Amino acid sequence: MTGAFNGWTEQAFDVLLRLEGDPPRQLRESLRKERELHVRQPMIALLNDVADAVPALDDFSVWGFRKESWWWQHQGAVIRIARQVEIGLRFDLDGLHLKAGWHYPDPGQVPRYRAAVVAESSGARLAALTGSLGARGYGLTGDLMKRMPSGLPADHPRARLLRHRSLQAAAPPAGDDVALTPAAVDQVVDAAEELAPLLSWLSHHVAASARAHA
Repeated sequence: MTGAFNGWTEQAFDVLLRLEGDPPRQLRESLRKERELHVRQPMIALLNDVADAVPALDDFSVWGFRKESWWWQHQGAVIRIARQVEIGLRFDLDGLHLKAGWHYPDPGQVPRYRAAVVAESSGARLAALTGSLGARGYGLTGDLMKRMPSGLPADHPRARLLRHRSLQAAAPPAGDDVALTPAAVDQVVDAAEELAPLLSWLSHHVAASARAHA
């Protein structure tokens, strides 16, 4: 499906503007077909083109419609890398957002993560990866405990990383100059390449079963 994505159109923003606030169900339903055509279908086309460019990124899902207004106002999608290790995308009135990492941990993943952060070699590697991404404009997010986990010293050199129970790196939003053009494909491919070392670390040290990542 090469070349299918040409960018979101002004109609996509028009539809999302009409869905702002708390739109009644009747209005949402009246815009269902327009939203599908102008908002959701371009996300599918974008991820098909990304998968054409990088075959390892072919396991994706694009969210459909739900009852809550938020799901109509934001078009989400995910590219699966390993168990709970994903690249998440969202298109809304602010443009295209991308966030990648370890989401919603399964049982056993948090202890594996902490053990890998404590271990000198793997822990130092993660600290270097997150530091490098931060220097390139990525924001480090995730479920962060207020205190250190029990049994770990408060002055541990990787204390902040140890407080995470999920970990993602969020790219700066891509504005209209990207979202409205085919350049969004390259934007996602480039971000996936930048994030590949972090995703590989999480797949190897946290996920129950890793999927190879290019």
